[in-house]
Amino acid sequence: MANDWISIREASKQSGYTEDYLRTLIRQKAIKARKVVIVWLVNRKSLDAYARKQTQRGERTGRPRSS
Repeated sequence: MANDWISIREASKQSGYTEDYLRTLIRQKAIKARKVVIVWLVNRKSLDAYARKQTQRGERTGRPRSS
């Protein structure tokens, strides 16, 4: 159960989304998260489900490529 929640930094590394974008998804309630003191924890299953949904829709995921 403890592995279900990861820091926003770890979620960014694993998903390829920026931390700012993850915070936007949290505000939009697109992914589940909770704040513990000053650290946001993201529900791993929720983030995985969001990424799968975006892939199925053909949306780009992750950070844009730098030129």
